[in-house]
Amino acid sequence: MKVISVYGYSKSGKTTTVERLIKELIKRNYTVGSVKEIHYEEFAIDMEGSNTDRHRKAGAGPVTARGLYETDILFKKRLPMPEILKFYDQDFVILEGVTDFGVPKILCASSIEDVMERIHPSVFVLSGVISNKISRFKSLSVINAVTDIERLTDLVESTAMDWESV
Repeated sequence: MKVISVYGYSKSGKTTTVERLIKELIKRNYTVGSVKEIHYEEFAIDMEGSNTDRHRKAGAGPVTARGLYETDILFKKRLPMPEILKFYDQDFVILEGVTDFGVPKILCASSIEDVMERIHPSVFVLSGVISNKISRFKSLSVINAVTDIERLTDLVESTAMDWESV
């Protein structure tokens, strides 16, 4: 399984980039999974007083909520990325918003200032809103995920890291 991460500030084009990559990888006959990091401190699916909350408080863990159209397995702790990836067997897994895992990264940005604040040695390409303004940043290509998804996906195919080697 190959893994990359797409990160950057809010409204910089992260989700659009991830969505376009998923569609293009599937078009190339790969299976694709994704992980979305949520930075909202108050975020929780398991709300106080819900049935799943009551199950958890009774001692169950993990707790699974199985609906007609989705199944959610709830762990009442933040799992490390290697533990999360054990649930995946797809050809590619794209992480959105994950910065603390040592895989190649696409930095989405709106401005040069954003790039300067968020750049990291693991970044192999820039994308997002900034791709409407520049085509290179130092030694990095800047690729628009909307207008040049084939080129971006080619780069992802050649750069994504096998998660077992992380």
